[in-house]
Amino acid sequence: MKKIALAFGFLLVFQVISSAQEEIRFGIQASPTWSWMRTNDKFLESTGSNWGLKFGVVGEYYFTYNYAFMAGLGFGFNHGGTLLNGYQQGSFWPKTDLSDPRLDTLSKDAKLHYRVTYVEVPFGLRFRGGSNEDSRMKFYAEAPIFTLGFVSKALGDIRGNTPIQSDDENIRKDVNGLSLSWGVGAGIEYELASNATVVAGLYFQQQFTDLTDDSGSVFDSGANTWKKEDSKGAFNALSLRLGFFF
Repeated sequence: MKKIALAFGFLLVFQVISSAQEEIRFGIQASPTWSWMRTNDKFLESTGSNWGLKFGVVGEYYFTYNYAFMAGLGFGFNHGGTLLNGYQQGSFWPKTDLSDPRLDTLSKDAKLHYRVTYVEVPFGLRFRGGSNEDSRMKFYAEAPIFTLGFVSKALGDIRGNTPIQSDDENIRKDVNGLSLSWGVGAGIEYELASNATVVAGLYFQQQFTDLTDDSGSVFDSGANTWKKEDSKGAFNALSLRLGFFF
């Protein structure tokens, strides 16, 4: 409830500012999201995706009629995906107090499912255009969009080739608390009234910091020894932006 109150407090600030300056507008957005993991390690393969949701408030400052700075505050729920372990053995969540000690070390073909919730702060540039300034329907593009993310919750599931299956492990200590990503988006907006505009668009987001904490280890069968698991694991996401500006 505190997070929701914070989001609506942010929305109220934009409402006060917009009443004083015509070049600033604010709104709310809710975006169904599809995300998946990727790594730079060929033995850790992306094998599943997550359905999630982005929800938050957005503000825009138009320094010309067509161009604006945009920023917001919101939440990204259930981001991540599933990784398939290709190592003979691996310990991937060593900081987590797993529900069963048999899950501390996983065999080949075990699946690690990440479900991470972020508090997100996006900011970037926005362009809008149309047939003329009086047109009710306009198209828009946002690029680049940078997003700071702060982990508020991280859950993990263990599937595949494991002695038991596990759900809802608290893996907060085994993911990085700070995220940085970039993205682009485009869509259309329609003015219902002078102070009411609906927005629909498609967005792509790519995390370029490491989601995983890299505190685990894997067994290198070639060298016949254990080594640090230091791969970079991050998520990509597609979102359908649905918004309303006041």
